[in-house]
Amino acid sequence: MALGIPSILPGGFPPIADLLRSGPTFSFEFFPPKTEDGERQLWQVIRDLERLRPSFVSITYGAGGSTRDTTVDLTERLATETTLLPMAHLTAVNHSVAELRHVIGRLAAAGVNNILALRGDPPGNPTGEWIPHPRGLVYAADLVRLIRESGDFCVGVAAFPFKHPRSPDIATDTAHFIAKCRAGASFAITQMFFQADDYLRLRDRVAAAGGDVPILAGVMPVTRLSTIERSEQLSGAPFPPALAAEFQRFANDPAALRAFGIEHATHMCSRLLDEGVPGIHFITMNRSTATREVWENLALGARV
Repeated sequence: MALGIPSILPGGFPPIADLLRSGPTFSFEFFPPKTEDGERQLWQVIRDLERLRPSFVSITYGAGGSTRDTTVDLTERLATETTLLPMAHLTAVNHSVAELRHVIGRLAAAGVNNILALRGDPPGNPTGEWIPHPRGLVYAADLVRLIRESGDFCVGVAAFPFKHPRSPDIATDTAHFIAKCRAGASFAITQMFFQADDYLRLRDRVAAAGGDVPILAGVMPVTRLSTIERSEQLSGAPFPPALAAEFQRFANDPAALRAFGIEHATHMCSRLLDEGVPGIHFITMNRSTATREVWENLALGARV
């Protein structure tokens, strides 16, 4: 998708919020590699997907800030060595305010002015007790404010179709989301989900509570049964049982299971586009093939 850009941030990149006004956007998410082989594979994937001209790409931030430097380094390289528009994830967990300001400054120096602000999971155990840094922040809304106060940044936040695992109920989760938006967030990206209705229910309840920021859909194609378990670990939400049973039909036929997963993701994205989703954010797991196939299926249907 070509970038129709009405304005440019000081670093030379368009704010994602502006791209969404002429959307829908299509974007990809990567995570920092831990090995040299992983780094080579990631850059092959980046070059492969770069040809699709995505609206932007994002780089995740390890639990507890464990990939802080590699996240910033990778984001800087994307900003200077590719044609891609990079967005960095930033989490508050295990960081003092001074450390967060340092990271924000490094990103700004590289011209990266789009940031996804997250509270983050505790290191080692994503479902463990969340303990604030003694000189840090408590909520994602606090991080949004800090980033916005630090310069001319476009800030996104997370949205949870099934509620955040630590929220006691849907109403509380929705209230926290609205607070993040009122703190200065310009858009949101959902945690991964696998049925369009889950996204639509989230969008409806946020609108009913007075929220009006664009919410992009986080999509990860299921290409093997292990992806289902992995998705539950990453999202903290159960995989839809009926859909899991559909995938289980192909347990002994990996090729058929993969084909079904690509078809399912394509149909879900197509329905979301019909329902007016402002953007689709593909969670690639540093692989390009499945994501590219879904994108190409949508392109064949003139959806991208």
